[in-house]
Amino acid sequence: MKQKLALVAIVVDDYDSAIDFYTNKMNFELVEDTVMSPTKRWVVVGPRGTDGCRFLLARAANAEQESRIGNQTGGRVFLFLHTDDFARDFAQYAVNGLRIIREPSIEPYGKVAVFEDIYGNLWDLIEPLNL
Repeated sequence: MKQKLALVAIVVDDYDSAIDFYTNKMNFELVEDTVMSPTKRWVVVGPRGTDGCRFLLARAANAEQESRIGNQTGGRVFLFLHTDDFARDFAQYAVNGLRIIREPSIEPYGKVAVFEDIYGNLWDLIEPLNL
């Protein structure tokens, strides 16, 4: 059996502001934006140059879903973004105004910093030692 993780849903408050953030601030690509109904779209974004796991931007449809925006993991780091050039990406995120939660450090697994996205989800930016 062959499997792969294809999409991870991120609950957002607005499709267009989420697309703007992920494509313009994080330099992801918009893979798909299909209207499903007057209130629902199928919006997929992901890192450029990869066919790996991407994000489904899922607009909150009720108060319970809205309560999860930015806190899908109870305050823990939620997403781990590997890079082949930590200095390039960290500098770009700083220029683009992403909030840095933990400054870069060298860990046994590589160089890492923690930042938050537009909703407050925590991310590790990692340049692994063995990338």
